[in-house]
Amino acid sequence: MRGRPTMAPTITGFDYQRVTVADGVTLNAAVGGSGSPIVLLHGFPQTHLMWRHVAADLAADHTVICPDLRGYGDSDKPADTAGRTYSKRTMAADVVALARAFGHERFALAGHDRGALVAIRAGLDHPETITHLASLDVLPTLDMWNVMHGTSAAVGFHLYLMAQPPGLPEQMISASADAFFGHFLDIWAQDPGAIPADVRAAYLTASREAVTSIVADYRASAHVDVEHDEADRKSGNRLRMPVTVLQQDWGAVLGFDAAALWREWAPDLRHVPVSCGHFMAEEAPAEVTKALRELLTR
Repeated sequence: MRGRPTMAPTITGFDYQRVTVADGVTLNAAVGGSGSPIVLLHGFPQTHLMWRHVAADLAADHTVICPDLRGYGDSDKPADTAGRTYSKRTMAADVVALARAFGHERFALAGHDRGALVAIRAGLDHPETITHLASLDVLPTLDMWNVMHGTSAAVGFHLYLMAQPPGLPEQMISASADAFFGHFLDIWAQDPGAIPADVRAAYLTASREAVTSIVADYRASAHVDVEHDEADRKSGNRLRMPVTVLQQDWGAVLGFDAAALWREWAPDLRHVPVSCGHFMAEEAPAEVTKALRELLTR
């Protein structure tokens, strides 16, 4: 491990480390608190900063680790090779290695958006390691693609754009990066004030500097990640730990029963619809923290 220069904004009261998790790959991680460990994984187009409120609350009685995912924020952004460098399997292995570097062989894991997909894969691949799992506002990858159909799928246009072969998506997004990433910060938030100007600027800067790796992350979810989910579905592999899902009611728009889809993956499930926007850890941090604390008692 080695430290990194303090950058603003940061999670108040947390220490920052750069931790090697794979050959040539180090993650930037904010660490605070003491007690049983929980790792919090951010979503798109964000960084570990999205957990700033929840992490500070949980740190009262837990060791809280908030990394930037491989390819995001201040973490390394290795070139993609054979479409697997940003598979959720690879990114989940990063998270397990990160926790072990801090001395934790078993830990709870919560993820939002892209981070939730990494968390789900970690739970499926490392059931002996992940004690509790929380997913914020996604479906497992296989189900996500299966529910996207007809004109209603237009809300997920970015999924299809970034699924295309390397070249065009990166060129198009890089040409208007702030407009592209800012679009999602605007339309997915019910409370724009929940993401203050300095945090929004940090998100846009981080995303602008990571277009290639962000696209590679999304492209993996249209290819290798689906293969991994299909193999688990076929073999009957499911999440063995207690699972809490916080989710907007996408089903009302796209025509599916989210809780029913989740039960196929998680027998010990608590599925909680929320009324806030997509960025729930920033828009409703008390609700998210409460749900995580309840999960950790199961």
